[in-house]
Amino acid sequence: MIKNSIVNTRIKLLVFILITTIYSCKEVKKETSEKETTKEEVVVSTNPFFKLSLAQWSIHTMIKEEGVDPYTFAEKAKKWGFSGLEYVSQLYNPELSKANYSKEAMASFVEKCNAEAKKHGMQNLIIMIDGQGKLAVSDAKERKIAVEKHYKWVDAAAAMGCHSIRVNLAGSDIPEEWKKNAVDGLTQLATYAKTKSINIIVENHGGLSSNGALVAEVMELVNMDNCGTLPDFGNFCIKRNDKKDRSKGCANEYDKYQGVKELMPRAKAVSAKTHDFDVHGNETEIDYVKMLQIVKDAGYTGFIGVEYEGKILGEEEGILATKKLLVNASKKVK
Repeated sequence: MIKNSIVNTRIKLLVFILITTIYSCKEVKKETSEKETTKEEVVVSTNPFFKLSLAQWSIHTMIKEEGVDPYTFAEKAKKWGFSGLEYVSQLYNPELSKANYSKEAMASFVEKCNAEAKKHGMQNLIIMIDGQGKLAVSDAKERKIAVEKHYKWVDAAAAMGCHSIRVNLAGSDIPEEWKKNAVDGLTQLATYAKTKSINIIVENHGGLSSNGALVAEVMELVNMDNCGTLPDFGNFCIKRNDKKDRSKGCANEYDKYQGVKELMPRAKAVSAKTHDFDVHGNETEIDYVKMLQIVKDAGYTGFIGVEYEGKILGEEEGILATKKLLVNASKKVK
């Protein structure tokens, strides 16, 4: 009897110890899992609220002055840590212009860009169009010709899987006249682009297109889902002291923060312009934390394109400095 009692007691003790050990292991595992989840959440929360793309204009000196092949754009952007591509039409001249933008030349352009993007795992986003006529010019015939010259770029963007082409709204210098012309030009072009599922986006790019309130009013009047804006942090000079010499400064500059805020409601892309940096890596003329707060407050979570235009740093160095600034500034945004 006594032996049986002792044996039973020992068995109960062993069972108790076993159950306690299993429970403790589960608790430890649960606690560890909770810590890992928390750690993961912290990592996610420190990521920028946007994705990073590279505007090809950032390497325009390499292409125009150093002879770098523009079709290496995807390779370079990948190497520098970007995932999206924003092409610039003029950087493929004289190849395209000499061929008068023929169907064959445009098809070759599309094929080469697509092959490089696929090879390097990059996403085609935008083609920025220059030199194809003034969409806000007062002469209706000239405006129509400009609209139709953009058609081939809409087609190219569709074939490349881009979401938009960026256009310039050059034309009249008279606000009411310019506004009327801009509405007409954009409506014509966006109507065609809609058949190709392509957006027409307007960048503040000098002249009256750098008046944020005026461009926002044009967007409201056009009122098409595929017509929007591309706010650029640094392109708000409405009138220069010398049209031919940018170094002589701006005679009439629109408030950049107000301008971005006015353009963000219709934004389908955002351009992060930089020229120079201080010793702390901040842009010398643009408060990036303030700009990114405006962008985030607008609910934007798409790509922000790096567009370095400085002369002090080399293009690669300036691109990487801009990228670093964007990431660091985003950590200070609420």
